[in-house]
Amino acid sequence: MKLVTYLDNAAERLGILAADRIIDCARAHEKARELGNTRLTCDALPSDMLTFLRMGDAAMQDARTVMSWFLVADTSTQHSVSMQQEGATLCSPVPHPTSMRDGYAFRQHVEAARRNRGVEMIPEFDMIPIFYFTNHQAVSGPGDVHVQDLHLGKLDFELECAIVIGKQGRNIKAADADAYVAGLMVMNDWSARDLQMLEMKLNLGPAKGKDFATTLGPWLVTLDDLADVTTTTPTGNQYDLEMTTVINGNKVSRGNVKDMTWTFAQIIERASYGVTLYPGDVIGSGTCGTGCFLELNGSKVYDPAWWLKPGDVVTCTIDRLGALENTVVLDTVDTNLTM
Repeated sequence: MKLVTYLDNAAERLGILAADRIIDCARAHEKARELGNTRLTCDALPSDMLTFLRMGDAAMQDARTVMSWFLVADTSTQHSVSMQQEGATLCSPVPHPTSMRDGYAFRQHVEAARRNRGVEMIPEFDMIPIFYFTNHQAVSGPGDVHVQDLHLGKLDFELECAIVIGKQGRNIKAADADAYVAGLMVMNDWSARDLQMLEMKLNLGPAKGKDFATTLGPWLVTLDDLADVTTTTPTGNQYDLEMTTVINGNKVSRGNVKDMTWTFAQIIERASYGVTLYPGDVIGSGTCGTGCFLELNGSKVYDPAWWLKPGDVVTCTIDRLGALENTVVLDTVDTNLTM
């Protein structure tokens, strides 16, 4: 099942993608209950993603039931509770995450980045699935990404996969962690490298180099839809999903989610140690190998170096998870902030 958040008269609404239409989750559930020809557990489904996730398995099962009901309903009924996908404005599937962590799970990326800086591979990479917190209030979906002048100092994309937590848990073991995952989606962790490198000299951060934008989408895919590309291991699921980035029509990155050295389950185990994870928490994989200009430029794939600029169109795609397309837009703002 593909879950989306879309705009209806400027209001965010939870939807289910079915063929070329977006089913409005709350309206379709109400209509199916009114017609009385299907079995539903919940009295109603909400119009927003966070409330839906907090309702747990019962809401997820009702959403699947509603989708099945919709697919066999007559055209008039279908159109009363849905809209065409074409032309719809999609937001981040989880437009208001309760928190956002980003991992560092792809060895190829870490090795290349360190090699390009002339330092040895850090042995601690194999000890712990490290992550950092980023700004969960600066999330958007497909469409324009607004930046300011200082962000253009080596503005970069980062091709990632992300999960959203679907149920509350604490001290979760890796062997059980995939049951806490509501689904997967594409993530672009935008980075202003000049700002990032300056502030990290103080051994804190990243802060201003990262906190201005993260894009997610175009939809959230539940794990049952990925069963045929999922390998179950003692340390958690691995997903055979090709990852690519295309910028202005040029393919610049290729990876695969299965190449994560640390699984999402292992990251969840680490993140939940002594801490409660909540429905709506988002966790990124970290950048895949070749998944950013910092790595590609350092490896002399592009010489002179290539960095993003206003007007550039960045499309991050993961098989089955869709294509997340963003355009860089420069906002002119009067500010005294300097490097």
